[in-house]
Amino acid sequence: MVATALTTAPALAEDVEVLHWWTSGGEAAALNVLKGDLETQGIGWQDMPVAGGGGEAAMTVLRARVTSGNAPTAVQMLGFDILDWADQGALADLNSVAAEQGWDAVVPEALQAFAKVDGKWVSAPVNVHSTNWVWANKAVLDSNGIAVPTTWDEFAAAVDALSAAGVTPIAHGGQAWQDATVFDAVAMGALGPDGYKAAFIDLDEDALGGDAMKTAFERMEFIRANVDENFSGRDWNLATAMVINGEAGFQMMGDWAKGEFLSAGKTPGDDFLCFRFPGTENQVTFNADQFAMFDQGGTVSAEQAALASAILSPSFQSAFNVVKGSVPARTDVSDADFDACGKQGMKDLAAAAASGNLFGSMAHGHANPASIKNAMYDVITAHFNGEYDAETAVSELVDAVSIAK
Repeated sequence: MVATALTTAPALAEDVEVLHWWTSGGEAAALNVLKGDLETQGIGWQDMPVAGGGGEAAMTVLRARVTSGNAPTAVQMLGFDILDWADQGALADLNSVAAEQGWDAVVPEALQAFAKVDGKWVSAPVNVHSTNWVWANKAVLDSNGIAVPTTWDEFAAAVDALSAAGVTPIAHGGQAWQDATVFDAVAMGALGPDGYKAAFIDLDEDALGGDAMKTAFERMEFIRANVDENFSGRDWNLATAMVINGEAGFQMMGDWAKGEFLSAGKTPGDDFLCFRFPGTENQVTFNADQFAMFDQGGTVSAEQAALASAILSPSFQSAFNVVKGSVPARTDVSDADFDACGKQGMKDLAAAAASGNLFGSMAHGHANPASIKNAMYDVITAHFNGEYDAETAVSELVDAVSIAK
């Protein structure tokens, strides 16, 4: 059981209706930690799951609900989506809860940029995910004499070795957000941190259209040549299962993938390996799941306050993120209960934040608004599916961003 500061509060009359897209096994297990926490306070949970790993389907459902005047109590959101709803005046003011728990002092500024608008807290960060991870089946690598690659050339050699051995080198799901997640890491490795920031956050045309971006697209062509033929439309967790089951060597995916390994009873270091995408060892691209509370009539409800308080309690932050695969949204949470990958994630996050190498993920709505992100998605996926060569993709990317601005 996870304790919070509100566990002694009297039972509340209303349930919370929560719209989210956590539907895989590892994600559902993590969400149960939050449900159980609220049950200790006498708060019921009305589950509203909308499948789709990137959250696009959930946002479509949300728009319909809000348009009909029936907004959920709380909604899982990412990055600029939170800011968009806040700008519309749709979100409740959580400042009273934030002040009581001292959120300003313990939530990193990079997260606050997406949780506060005009000095008002409008969402409660649940975690910090980093997206530039590679997951590997240790037995597959060991049996083929492959060490953890630290450069692109080493990674390419490892992929070639697996292909020669008849093993699918890379597990991938052909959905736009997954294509972009892989590209996010590939581009960070090719452009470097300064180039990544210039291209995807500052939207500098020289960086978007430069030789390093062409290199990134060329590397994506190599990756495309080393996924299995059934990748199109595959959900991300099914790609993770390929690595878990030894059907593939690597998957490039955010650290939510770890929850699938843990749910399958696998142990980091023994059964699977986690490491930064080669060439990005000192950088972290991140997204942060948050729960935005929709205004239910002028003031934050007691149930919403209880949910927000539960989410940011140190004990919940530890218990949830241990299961989810992410790291806490608070900087004062101990890493004692985290496994090797979790400890590494917390260490990497702190180091990246301190060195100025913590960047909002382009692929996950933390670098630019949805219109620009989606324009990039279109080019990245078209290229991955063979519609453009690398040189054309670079030109298309520059044009797409220019039009979307």
